Amino acid sequence: MQQDPVNFLITVLGQMYVFIVVMRFLLQVSNADYYNPISQAIAKLTNKPVWPLSRVLPKVGRLDISALVLALLVKLAVILLLVLYNGSGLPHPLGILIYALVGVLDTILTIYFWAILGAVIISWVAPDSYHPGPQLIQQITEPLFSVARKVIPPIGGLDLSPILIIIVIQLIQSQLGRLL
Repeated sequence: MQQDPVNFLITVLGQMYVFIVVMRFLLQVSNADYYNPISQAIAKLTNKPVWPLSRVLPKVGRLDISALVLALLVKLAVILLLVLYNGSGLPHPLGILIYALVGVLDTILTIYFWAILGAVIISWVAPDSYHPGPQLIQQITEPLFSVARKVIPPIGGLDLSPILIIIVIQLIQSQLGRLL
């Protein structure tokens, strides 16, 4: 099945930027090292559009939700560009908003899914790596692992928390698919 190249570019570039903006939010949520080179690159790529939003939007607790709002706005823009390019009529605004919200939530879950798989593999191959990538993955996933360890404690040195988290992520994503 062939896809129109303009649709493909709008979708891929939009989803890549949503990914980067959501990563900024997740790095903040997990208190990841801001001076990690990967964190610095993500901050540099997102500072200009996030800065005006952070001036307008209030913080929720210790969280600056401006990155999450930017991800939602980018997702909305991608959806609207695709609808306008394809020449179909504009759907109901609430439908577009729900679709964008589900898309951003799915991006968050997908990032966590792959980060958890990466953390598991890194724990087997290079558990004490000083490379910025594995350190960032460990910092992002550790808050989830600690919550899951309260539900399923390690058994004989075997940590089953990644399995529980992956099952929950897959369950949520299967239900999100039904909303669309």
